Amino acid sequence: MAQLTRRAALKAVGAGVGTAALLPLLSDNGVIAFAQIQETHVAPNPKALSASQFETLETLVEAIIPTDDRSPGAKEARVADYIDLLLTETEPEITLQWLGGLVALDTMAMTRFKAPFVKLNASQVDAILHDISQNERKPKTTLETFFVMTKEATITGYYTSKIGLEQELRYKGNKFLRDFVGCLTEDGKDCPYCGQKHL
Repeated sequence: MAQLTRRAALKAVGAGVGTAALLPLLSDNGVIAFAQIQETHVAPNPKALSASQFETLETLVEAIIPTDDRSPGAKEARVADYIDLLLTETEPEITLQWLGGLVALDTMAMTRFKAPFVKLNASQVDAILHDISQNERKPKTTLETFFVMTKEATITGYYTSKIGLEQELRYKGNKFLRDFVGCLTEDGKDCPYCGQKHL
């Protein structure tokens, strides 16, 4: 699987990424907890996942939305913390499905590359993601279903994080604009309003 571009991620949010059981949105308390994690930069303290499971999830979400020249990736945006918070609020059956997915991911990594997922190099991670993303519309295996759930949660978590909103989307809050100036990338410059890069 090629790395997910920001534009493709936003498109996936609108269209939906698959038919697997997806996680709900965070509760109000969960949103507050996620904001505090981002503001205080505390070390991860997962509640639903073990430390090793959390590390595996961090590696996976960063592979889905990696750091690029525009903004930091999913790891720095604390997307794994977002998912862990979701797992504390969801049905036990869904949490078990996620735990099973993490086990299946490590099993595939060990079978193919003789190392856990967190120890794989970039090309090995990409090879695994390529295989497990083949049936996103109709996942057939535990691992394919897990990938669809993780991708959806990664996109949602990233674009509700401070990094996703402010650095990636360049959201500046609701402000009154006397005139709508549109996007100015056509003049050969990055747009100062929407942040779109000149191609």
